Amino acid sequence: MTVILDRRITAFRPDLAASHLRGQVKAPAFAEPQPMRVVAASAPLRREPRPDAALDTEALAGELVQVYERYEGWAWVQLAGDGYVGYLPDDCLRADAPAPTHRVSALRTFVYPGPSIKLPPLTVLSLNAAVTVAGETGDFAVLSDGGHVFLKHLAALDRFEPDYVGVAERFLGVPYLWGGKTSLGLDCSGLTQLALAAAGIAAPRDSDMQEAGLGAAVAFDESLSGLKRGDLVFWKGHVGILTAPDTLLHANGHTMDVHREPLREARDRIRDKSFGAITSIKRLG
Repeated sequence: MTVILDRRITAFRPDLAASHLRGQVKAPAFAEPQPMRVVAASAPLRREPRPDAALDTEALAGELVQVYERYEGWAWVQLAGDGYVGYLPDDCLRADAPAPTHRVSALRTFVYPGPSIKLPPLTVLSLNAAVTVAGETGDFAVLSDGGHVFLKHLAALDRFEPDYVGVAERFLGVPYLWGGKTSLGLDCSGLTQLALAAAGIAAPRDSDMQEAGLGAAVAFDESLSGLKRGDLVFWKGHVGILTAPDTLLHANGHTMDVHREPLREARDRIRDKSFGAITSIKRLG
């Protein structure tokens, strides 16, 4: 029997594979993983090791990755969170970065060189980026690397949002970006993954994986009645979140941002112009 491996989440190339895949794939060499963390605000995970290659997803600050190869400024990695495989810029990673203690709970927040909002920011972190807090001074958390972040924009790693729909709604108007996963730009499945993660719900990265792995199927017909806030609506290659029984929120290429619109209008337009008919509606919890 032939087993088809999903290359998106399988650390396998014709010339190299992860050591745990011995016996499952044929490769001339196998590599042991080297754990490292993302130390940039976000890092592009690309399909090939070059800056103009397709952006598949993004890794956020503090994220753990397993590195299988480092070569000419690129690292071939697998993200520990959702298992995605690709190439990250090598200078975005550190092996000795401390384990995070907090995550960013604001849509985005600045990192300052000191405890003052009048100082020029060093960088900006997006929702769910993870940081290591070494102390506090006034209204600021002092990070292990010396940066300062407004305390109220952070939450302990084990403190989650009560409502993932409310989290998703905070992204209204954020530009659409294929493969994006930050408050500066994101795609449909990135929005869903980020919102669920903030609520403590692990989700795969792409919409087809989310459709297969999340929730229970909800029966629906042409009327689209009987749906609930929080239901996930799937098309082939697209996903949105219901903010009300008849209202869809989604990052989309039609308006090129995170947009809210009547579900039936979206259903008709998408069916006629892009992804075809709704393939399923899933309910969490």
